[in-house]
Amino acid sequence: MSTRQQRQEVWLSYDLGFKGDYENLYAWLDDHNAKECGDSLAYFSFDYDGDVFRSLEDELSNAISWDKNSRIYVICKVDGRRKGRFIKSRRKRAPWSGYGAPNGKEEDEEDSPRT
Repeated sequence: MSTRQQRQEVWLSYDLGFKGDYENLYAWLDDHNAKECGDSLAYFSFDYDGDVFRSLEDELSNAISWDKNSRIYVICKVDGRRKGRFIKSRRKRAPWSGYGAPNGKEEDEEDSPRT
């Protein structure tokens, strides 16, 4: 059973490291008419079947060479909500960690909507 093809607006953040396969990534982004949105950030429409994150990972894996330093993070809407996910690598310690004043919270909490 095949799934219906869908179109999704996507923001893609990339860091392929010093010796990364930028040439092939840039060719892939150009083929998808991506717009530049600052350093290492692109915006484009993506046609896919099934899961958007899996489809992007599969398509990019066929287009570029990964290495241990490759990082790709994708943000898009899924079921009407914004979602972000690493499709290559994972989150690491932020370079700004430790610069701000501690807030004393011991757990993460979601801010309630303002009315």
